Amino acid sequence: MESHPCPRNHGRAVPAAAGSVLCAPCIGQLERTLRALPELHRECLHHIQSEPRRRNPTKVSGTRRRDRLNLAAIDARNNIVAILESWSHFAAERLGTTTAVRSVPHLARFLGRHLDWLTAQPPAAEFADEIEDLRVELLNAIDPDPDSADRPAPPARDCVVDGCPGTIDASPQHHTGGRTSIGCSSGHSWGIREWLTLGHLMDQRRRAAV
Repeated sequence: MESHPCPRNHGRAVPAAAGSVLCAPCIGQLERTLRALPELHRECLHHIQSEPRRRNPTKVSGTRRRDRLNLAAIDARNNIVAILESWSHFAAERLGTTTAVRSVPHLARFLGRHLDWLTAQPPAAEFADEIEDLRVELLNAIDPDPDSADRPAPPARDCVVDGCPGTIDASPQHHTGGRTSIGCSSGHSWGIREWLTLGHLMDQRRRAAV
């Protein structure tokens, strides 16, 4: 069988593993990442609403608390479900089997079980890149760069309600009784937990605008 180099960017030619498009180190990294994704996905939930880290943790006086939703964490949690589900459907259709339950642990295990087949397919490098990008995106949402606290707030986003001209920013609103919500400039409002389920609508809007 004629050997060929792994198509991923290694900086030098690395031969692919037998029967695979990818090299053995890439396959090993893919396997480890798929096992790690469910825990990273769970950890990301705890960072949806948090205060950015201060550059100088000993400086308390005069520090302004920036109470904002971590939109990067919301996006990362939505992206991981969409991407894992897409690759699971790809494998299931071609292998003539049923796809996994639509949850990160089930989808990641499904892809792990069919990893040998997936890494032998023409889009194996794309698959590996997207899975690795998910890991990096989740890690960045969980532990962002400390300098991000000094960056401007992310731009307001269009409301997800059809026909609404309002915009949504990442500043949650606090109500009497301790309830926290996020709303648009036209008056639509969602609880924080309810908002997490709307991320896919925002993602669809962004994709349609591209």
